[in-house]
Amino acid sequence: MRRRVKITGVGPVTPAGIGREKFFHGINLNQSRVRRVTRLEEKGEFIAAEVPDFKLADWIKTDFNSKRLPRHTQFALVGAALALADAGLTPAELAGKNPVILNGSSLMDIDLLVKTVIGVITKGPRHANPAVVFEAPPISVPGRIADWLDTPARIIALQTACCAGIDAIGHGADMIASGQAEIAICSGTEAPILYQPMLELGMTRLSPQNANDPGVMCRPFDLWRTTGAIGEGAAVLVLEAEDSPRKPYAWITGYAYANDSTEISGSGLIESIRMALANARRNPAEVDFINAWGPGHESIDRVEARCLAATFGPRLRDIAAVSLKGAIGNPLGAAGAIQAISTALSFRHGVIPPTVNWETPDPDCLLNLSNQPRHLQPHIAIVNSHGLSGSNATLVLEAQ
Repeated sequence: MRRRVKITGVGPVTPAGIGREKFFHGINLNQSRVRRVTRLEEKGEFIAAEVPDFKLADWIKTDFNSKRLPRHTQFALVGAALALADAGLTPAELAGKNPVILNGSSLMDIDLLVKTVIGVITKGPRHANPAVVFEAPPISVPGRIADWLDTPARIIALQTACCAGIDAIGHGADMIASGQAEIAICSGTEAPILYQPMLELGMTRLSPQNANDPGVMCRPFDLWRTTGAIGEGAAVLVLEAEDSPRKPYAWITGYAYANDSTEISGSGLIESIRMALANARRNPAEVDFINAWGPGHESIDRVEARCLAATFGPRLRDIAAVSLKGAIGNPLGAAGAIQAISTALSFRHGVIPPTVNWETPDPDCLLNLSNQPRHLQPHIAIVNSHGLSGSNATLVLEAQ
């Protein structure tokens, strides 16, 4: 028999706040954290939502050299420490519980790769950096978390574009449900605010190519949206089986992933929602909250809205929905995990955050949105993500 899986600890590291309380307070303000990226001004005009004043040493004690540790790995380490503390678990208590650590990221440590390539081209092969082998790959993130815990643990890395955070949670939940692990530490982390890939993201129209009006640039599902904006951060969740003594934030009852067909854009999202609800033994009529992907992109938002309309029909207008991207930008592989934490906290507090910068409804995006917090008590929610190559993933979370 499969066991029920619950979220018992959360560790968000986001532009809206670090830690459970500051994060949830921050996303319930009708405020965008998208700003000019001042450290890149000499190279061009870029906007993004950054985690402000972040220093690893302010949050955890470690022997790691933060100057050599990728920023996304530092985010994940802090998120893991916060999530375990939130669950009331110490690293020593993980011993003997067969833990697994899963991380999802869209990008490698591009900063290290670019600097190393430039060094080799300009100065010769002696300037190659062995750290590329050990720190740049995605597997180094859960590996560093395991090193910090100093506890035997299995590690898994997923690199499924922007779906990676949700995929890490979904696969971790499956390992708990099937008895392969007693505790899963699941994370999504990303730090893409660098000259590269920001330059390429702008060229592909996934990020603005100028720094005009950064605070209103990301407008999820709004009629006047354009490209959205990039963000950074991490989210770490502790998952456990139903018989653990710790109180749940939410139950993970369904998960699925699917790819778009070449003929129909968004078909994979419809399929991932359908399969996730089937896994949860729920039908669309029971869903009362949607934490949407909604990056603020003109066409991506429209496709998601059409997929939701195809799934829920006219009832879509009655289901409370939100996109967090107007507040924190799009942190790629970390976004879905951040959305999952936000949803779990909405269950606990009975508050649904605002969709920042949503003002003018788009007749092609008939979601039940608000740019103000809403005091509603959701019970069954879906969390969506969408990525490159037509990847899609959906979680079903329940309050009881």
